[in-house]
Amino acid sequence: MIRHTLSVLVEDQPGVLARIASLFSRRGFNIESLAVGPTEHEGVSRMTIVVNVADLPLEQVTKQLNKLINVLKIVELDPSNAIQREIVLVKVRADSETRSQVLETVQLFRAKVVDVAPDSVIIEATGNSDKLEALLRVLEPFGIKELVQSGMVAMGRGSRSITDRSLRSSDRPSERPPERAFLRSADHSA
Repeated sequence: MIRHTLSVLVEDQPGVLARIASLFSRRGFNIESLAVGPTEHEGVSRMTIVVNVADLPLEQVTKQLNKLINVLKIVELDPSNAIQREIVLVKVRADSETRSQVLETVQLFRAKVVDVAPDSVIIEATGNSDKLEALLRVLEPFGIKELVQSGMVAMGRGSRSITDRSLRSSDRPSERPPERAFLRSADHSA
């Protein structure tokens, strides 16, 4: 399996996430991780989508994504040239006998304790998936009571931005109503 990380800029509109997820589903791709949030441009959201691909070409899906009217730009991020991070919150058993060991583990992984109870602590950790998996393996013997992990967010290294070039200002005017194409180029001429 080959892991691909896509950074997708989309219009911040209802239903966009559902249309994108269903497109992956229809093509037989399983989304391993999905994170969505605002960008530096009002009305534009950024999706970070991680998919594992065995035999099916990912190009098929990216071409279909490009046809969706709310998709502004798609970039596949090379893991060696991108910063990739996830966040995990994990509630771990930590009574008076094990608390010091749990706290040592937290320090080793540069994580932090964000909540303390008499018999447990909640730990927050940020990093790549390997770091977070290692942390969870070390915490497992203490007893993980609850766990939540975000999807991956990623950004290309260096000074260049995904929005450096125009966000599809007028590359497909025939597929959009003329007034929409005009608004798009005026709004996203960054």
